[in-house]
Amino acid sequence: MNNKNTENARNHPYGQVVTAADIGRLIRHKRRVVGTHQETAAGLAGVGTKFLSQLENGKETAELGKVLQVLKAMGLEIYIFPRSQNPLKGR
Repeated sequence: MNNKNTENARNHPYGQVVTAADIGRLIRHKRRVVGTHQETAAGLAGVGTKFLSQLENGKETAELGKVLQVLKAMGLEIYIFPRSQNPLKGR
């Protein structure tokens, strides 16, 4: 991430996801905002602590179903739409 992207991620942590590391960063951020330890968050999501740790660290081969479980448990959602119809463009 370049300096501008790093600064933007600190000020506005949610937004476009391009890499597995982005997903992990957003999950870690949300978990810390709500003040939950990895062990608790993993239990609530029905995944292991090792899986959550690897996910937060950007593991590219993380199982999609489990990733979606974690996102749901953390109160996060994914929306998919064509780039040409990006509802967030210009925000």
